[in-house]
This record gives sequence, structure tokens and C-alpha cells, in this order.
Amino acid sequence: MAAYASRWTTRCVLRLILKKTSLSKGFWCEVLKTDRGCSTLSARQTSTSAPWAARVGLVSHYDSLVRSGSLREDTQQRAALLQLEQLNRVMTDYTNIPIPRPKDCSQSQPTSELENKVTSRESRIKRCSPEENMSNEKEDRDVNDTQEESPKPHPPHGYYIHGDVGTGKTMLMNLFYSSVENRRKMRVHFNGFMLDVHRRIHKLKLSLPKRRIGKMTMYDPIFPVAMEIAEETCLICFDEFQVVDIADAMILKQLFEGLFKCGVVVVATSNRPPEELYKNGLQRAAFVPFIGVLKEHCHSICLDTGIDYRKREMESSERLYYVSSEPDAENAVNTLFEELAYRQNDVTRPRVLKVQGREVTLSRTCGTIADCTFQELCERPLGAGDYLEIARNFDTVIIRNVPHLQLGMKDQARRLTTLIDNFYDQKVRVVMLADAPLDRLLDQGPMTGDEARDRLMLDELGLTDEASERLTLFTADEEVFAFKRTVSRLTEMQTEQYWISGDRSRT
Repeated sequence: MAAYASRWTTRCVLRLILKKTSLSKGFWCEVLKTDRGCSTLSARQTSTSAPWAARVGLVSHYDSLVRSGSLREDTQQRAALLQLEQLNRVMTDYTNIPIPRPKDCSQSQPTSELENKVTSRESRIKRCSPEENMSNEKEDRDVNDTQEESPKPHPPHGYYIHGDVGTGKTMLMNLFYSSVENRRKMRVHFNGFMLDVHRRIHKLKLSLPKRRIGKMTMYDPIFPVAMEIAEETCLICFDEFQVVDIADAMILKQLFEGLFKCGVVVVATSNRPPEELYKNGLQRAAFVPFIGVLKEHCHSICLDTGIDYRKREMESSERLYYVSSEPDAENAVNTLFEELAYRQNDVTRPRVLKVQGREVTLSRTCGTIADCTFQELCERPLGAGDYLEIARNFDTVIIRNVPHLQLGMKDQARRLTTLIDNFYDQKVRVVMLADAPLDRLLDQGPMTGDEARDRLMLDELGLTDEASERLTLFTADEEVFAFKRTVSRLTEMQTEQYWISGDRSRT
């Protein structure tokens, strides 16, 4: 009888949620378009500016949101928007085209798509008739004369917005991005961006001619990749700029030097100030010069109000986070899946997603609903690319059997953080069944269980015990720091506003 009552209650709650969704979707969509940037289903956004951008300025729009009660007044946020509004005016007519080509570029093989375009154009000119060649040369001289008479303006400085979790960094960047009336712009999560960079580098390396025996050739694909990206955009807005991967850390200086040389403007958000990026990471000395490059081209804005706006009083979307020890918690989650699946034009079945040539299998799905376990999502070697693909295919994900995370479970904690970052960015709705309450999901006690593995790695790297105490590879400082953001985002993901914004059934 108790189980039946719980099932009936869950159905009533779900119907209430769905009713509210249909009635108030229009209102909240307008609020969330400005407050959250209205993320699309793709990993990167290159949409046009918001409708309000042409009517009012960035700060005026922020003030109107405060007056309407959609946002709370914050002097630091408003001061940051004043600076971003100045950049917004410059970006309206800014362009980085044509991309400047470095003098030493001729020494490299033309393996990138950009260089191939230049090579193919030159070959076409050689095949033209003498009259056509003279006409082409005249056009080139006219273009060169025009460039010499009116040199391109120096690229404006970007902004690096940092501060604690929930202080409004992403909201400010989304407001700025929505207001920029320049079609050559891109908003992307930093993890997704670096995945794309590594794909481009891999593609260029595959296109290189095979090395001849006894002959050594040197080629750096990073700058051509930066040129390709600069051909596509002149403004990149990065969400959650963080460096935890040594493969990323070692190429960032060259990559961003290339982007800045090609006139790309960067606006980024991060929980860490520039000086603390990749803190205590392996071979950090090789990474430190990137910090200087970043500070040279981006002004820093610090939001340190100490307020987590995601935890402010917001109307809850009833129960979306369940603790397994609670009575009938699992039955409630089962009922929730059944009710959501009933509204799908599909049957409950496994799904296989293809990600970069690999297959990721989810054992229980129905339409845009995925019913997963923690083991499926966080104990397999999955990364940001896999979670982005899941986000593209599903608007609601149930995560069962989430354990009480210990500091020794660094890999699982890091994957859960990456998963929630990507789901939050793509507006995926999450229902969670865990062994501990949300605010105590990560146990910050002493590390256990990995000492033997860490000792072996220390010996292989030739490091001392003193060095291991500082390196994030052998501590969980980075995971604990990042998990604060995970808890903050999961808190917001339980609100009615977030649930409505993630409804793709009417889009």
C-alpha cells in the first residue's frame, strides 16, 4: 500500500511539473535566454545576437532584469558589464580577416585546409591565360595597396572573468555573447574546444607526407590549427576555463599565441585566477609562460562577493535528487522514468552512440530519456566528448547508484564533474539516486586505496615524497575544488526554471 501511495504521489508530482512546464515555458524561456544564454544543443554556438541587443545596451538590459526580479542587484557584476559593454561596441564592426600569414610559414608543408586553399588558388592562377594572370596580379596589387593604406586596427583586449562558484560568471558571459552583433563569434565549453583542437591536430598529422628514411623533417601543426579557427571566428567565449590535462597544458601557449596573432578576441570564465591555472600540475614550468600570454591579451575581472546565486531561494522542481536510504526512493525513480518514457514515441531499449570511431552503449533509454547507472557513466573511461554526445541525444538523464565518493576515487569524481559541466552547459535535466545527500556527496577525509599505485608512479617518475605532496596528480585538491562547482550546478539543476529550460519537446 505504501509503495502504491509513493507511486501515486510521484505521478502527481510529475504531472504538476509537466503542467507548469507547458503553462510557463514561454515566460521562463525569455528569462533564461538572457540569464543563461539559452544554450543550443551543439557544443559550440555561433548564433546571431539577442533581439534586445539592438534596442538597449548591455548594462541597461541587466538593470531591467534586476528591476523585474529575474536577477539580484550585484555591484561587482554591474561593474564587470560596464567593461564588457565597451568591448561589445568594438566587436560590432571588428574583423580579423584577412588572417596575417607568418613569414616563416613557407618552411612548413601546406597540410592544413587553410594552406591547401592558398596552394590551390596559386595553382589556378598559374594555369590561367596571360591576360587573366595580368588581371589577377592587378587585383592582388589593388588589395595590397588597400591594406597598406588602411592597416587593420589592433585587436581589442579580451576578458578573463574569475571567481568562486555561483557568482554569476557564466551569466555575465552569456549576456555579453548574446549582445554582440557580430556573426563571427563562438561560445564553447573549454573541454569541448580542446577536444576539437586535438582532433584538428590529429587530422593534420595524418595528412603529412610519410617521412623518408634518413631524412628529418620538422613540422608544427599548432599554428595552422590556430589559423583555421581564426578563419571561422574572431571572438571566442570560453566557459569553465580550467587546465587539468598535461596534453592541453603543453600546447596552450603556442595555440593561444597563434589565436591572438590571428586577431582572435577571447572572453573566458574560470573558478581560478590566471596565476593558479594548472596549479601544482606535472611540468608546470613549461605551462607558466602561457599565463603571461593570457594576461597580455586579456584583462582580469574578479567576482568575489562570496554569494552562490545558484543556492538562492528558487522554486524547486519537486524531487529530482533522491538518497537511496530513503523509503521508496528507488520506486519513485522507477515511476519517474516510466512516466517520462510514456510521453516518448519510442520503446525502452539500449542505444549505441558513436563517438570519434568508438561505441558508447547505454543499456536503458527511451526516446530522449536515458536511464543510466553511475558505473555506466563514470567508471568507464569516458570523457567530455562522450558526455557531449549523450547531451546531444538526450534531454533527461537519470543517474542511479551514485556512491558516497571518497578522495581515493579521483577518476570517478573528475568524470562526474566533467559530466555535470557538459550537461549543465547543454541544459540536460538530471535525476539522481545517490548514497549520500548532495552537500555530503564527496567525502573530504584522508585518501585511501591508491597508495600502492601512487608509489609505483612516483618511482617511475623519479619523484620524491616531498614532490608528491605538492603535485595534484597525487592529491585531490583539484577534484575537491572543482566538485564545489558540481554541487552548485546540481543545486540549480533541481529548480523549476532549469527543468523548464531543458524541455526539448517543443523546440
